[in-house]
Parts: sequence; structure tokens; C-alpha cells
Amino acid sequence: MFGVRLSATNLTEASELVERSIRERRKVYICVTDANALLAARQDATLNEIYRNAALSLPDGMPIVWLSKLLGKSGVERVRGTDFMRTITAMSCGLGLRHFYVGGAPGTAAALSAKLITAHPGLKVVGALCPPFRELSAAENLETVEEINAARPDVLWIGLGAPKQERWMVANFDRIDAPVMVGVGAAFDFLAGTKPEAPKWLQRSGLEWLFRLACEPRRLWRRYAIVVPTFLCLSARELLLRRLMKVQKV
Repeated sequence: MFGVRLSATNLTEASELVERSIRERRKVYICVTDANALLAARQDATLNEIYRNAALSLPDGMPIVWLSKLLGKSGVERVRGTDFMRTITAMSCGLGLRHFYVGGAPGTAAALSAKLITAHPGLKVVGALCPPFRELSAAENLETVEEINAARPDVLWIGLGAPKQERWMVANFDRIDAPVMVGVGAAFDFLAGTKPEAPKWLQRSGLEWLFRLACEPRRLWRRYAIVVPTFLCLSARELLLRRLMKVQKV
């Protein structure tokens, strides 16, 4: 879509890939791609390549799902990072999977793990880290990687925000022993309860961005002032080009 790779998938298929990768001990990283990330990757060749090489680039946004279906991709459903995390967490209790959380504001990862353990008794949480917001030095990054590997997680959840979390996963892919890494951004805050989650009807209607803007106007107004009209214009162009191609074939 707009030159960026997205996975035509759904929550069930994505969950099955996680289970299979862990069972086979096959290392993968997974991105959760909303409209903002999609447009950023369109402008950044390195980031575009990161999404292209991901085991999954999950479609996080109803406008992305709607456009995918208009472009002929069947079976595509929205996979929110928060819902994906909930599903894998619930699934992992029966499988005995080990989880590690990296990211969020100070205390968020710890609050997240506590909330998830309460909701899912028996959940195996083997670590939670909140790195500084600034770029880590090589020594600090190595210390983080060593702490993660010492805990032997099956799933490493990264909540550093896009595109920082995607760049971190790729930069450390060969160093991390965990079979699955997933960048989920704001899911840490939603599941930890530090930020409110949009009502389901807003999520289904494609207006979750409006709810988030109302909650954090100073931080998000500039993002959505660019993302919303740009996505709409690119979508209209994509559909028009597709229609013109069909006309030419006839």
C-alpha cells in the first residue's frame, strides 16, 4: 500500500504465526502498522525495508483495512497492537510462554506486567525494562540485550513507539535470543491503564484517532493534521489509478 508492505492477515493467522515461530524456535520480528507508520515508511527507505523484511506487518487501522478490501485483498482484518497483545497473552498461559516487556514511561512496563498477571494468573513474566527516552549508548544497549537474554523470554514486547521500536528490533535482531519480537507502541499504556482506550464503536468506525487526539491534543494534533488528509488523498489516487488500469485493459 503506497509502496509499503502490509500483511493481508487477521488476528487468528497472526497468532498462529507466533505460536509456530516459538515452537520451531525460528526468530521473527513483527510490526504493527497504522496510517502514521505507513506514511513514515513511504518517505524513509530504511524504514520501508524494515517493514518489508518483517515476518508480519499487521494492519492496525480501519482505513487501512477498508482500502485493502477495495484494492481486492480478502481476509484482511484490523489487528490492533493492544488486541494482539491480549490474544497472545491469553494463549500463552496454556502454552507456558515466557514474556518480557521493554519500553514505556518509567514504571509503565512494571504496571503492565502486574495488570496482565492479575488478569491471567499463571502468566510467566520474566522481565520488564524501561530504557531512557534518549538513545542508548552501545554499552547501555548491550546491557539491555544481556538482561533480556538472561531471562530467556519466548516473546519480547517492545513499546518504544514507532519507528524507534522497529529500528531497535532490527538493530538487535541478531543479538536477541527470543524467537519473537513485537513492536506494539501505545499498547503498553492502554493495557497498563496509564492512558484511556477508545470505545469499541469508535475503533470499529475508524475514528479511534479522534479519541486519541481529544485525549492528547498537544502531542498529537500535528501528527493527525498531516496523516488524515495525506492518507485520504493517497487512497483516492490509488483507487483512481486502479480504475484507470481496468479501463485501459478493457
